[in-house]
Amino acid sequence: MNQKLLISFPNSISVTIKREDLIHTVVSGNKFRKLKYNLFQAKAENKKTLLTFGGAFSNHIAAVAFAAKENGFQSIGIIRGDELKDKIAANPTLQFAQECGMQFEFVSREAYRLKNEAAFLDELKLKFGDFFLIPEGGTNALAIKGCEEILTEEDRGFDYICCAVGTGGTISGIINSALPHQKVLGFPALKGDFLQDEIRIFVQNENWELITDYHFGGYGKVKEDLIGFINQFYADNQIPLDPIYTGKMVFGVMDLIQKNYFPAHSNILLIHTGGLQGIRGMNVKLKNKQLPTIAINV
Repeated sequence: MNQKLLISFPNSISVTIKREDLIHTVVSGNKFRKLKYNLFQAKAENKKTLLTFGGAFSNHIAAVAFAAKENGFQSIGIIRGDELKDKIAANPTLQFAQECGMQFEFVSREAYRLKNEAAFLDELKLKFGDFFLIPEGGTNALAIKGCEEILTEEDRGFDYICCAVGTGGTISGIINSALPHQKVLGFPALKGDFLQDEIRIFVQNENWELITDYHFGGYGKVKEDLIGFINQFYADNQIPLDPIYTGKMVFGVMDLIQKNYFPAHSNILLIHTGGLQGIRGMNVKLKNKQLPTIAINV
């Protein structure tokens, strides 16, 4: 569903947000898109178990756990941070995934960095038996195929397509399906330029650019001005934003509009990639640091 923002922008600019967060109550936004064809493939291969990777408040972990339960799979989550083993009850994401039946394997951050190494994966196969592997964040060729379905016929009139970037899968699908006159802008939630190379694995078009000024300190980091923006945006538009991905992207686009980055009369589409389940976990962290929290119930 596309929802136009009823805000008066300078230079006759128009902004619309695609509410991908509404396509499923749990497996929302880009997680729904990324998992769609992976689930089809797992069933085609007669796999019984899905195995994937994620951090403490991972949207991907929550989505895989629920999707596995709903589609008759067992699920295993390799979780970054062995100190989390005794903190499941205090972590809304892990608690939810466990309630969905996900089995956890907590590993150190050093071991987690080996998640793409053949030897590490072989050890997991010895321990857990046969499984269908879904990468961290869900990004693979099947995920790109699903994300290519985000843009539809109703989106032909937009000049700019903007989305948050985590592992690069969502923006890759959007780049592949965008029309020649459309420019795709990605707003990474992480520091660093390595995502350029990750994205180029899956795309051939040159109709895109990464805007790297709005990560707010890096993945999982937020600042008070971002929290204030998310709360005010919700009050003004009744659209909830998550603090890790979409909130940063929308903040960035609004800032760029004020800085006259976009030409006059630009028609901009923002992709809401979901991730709202992470708000509860982020609020736990913010309260522990005695910082303002996100005033959105999810």
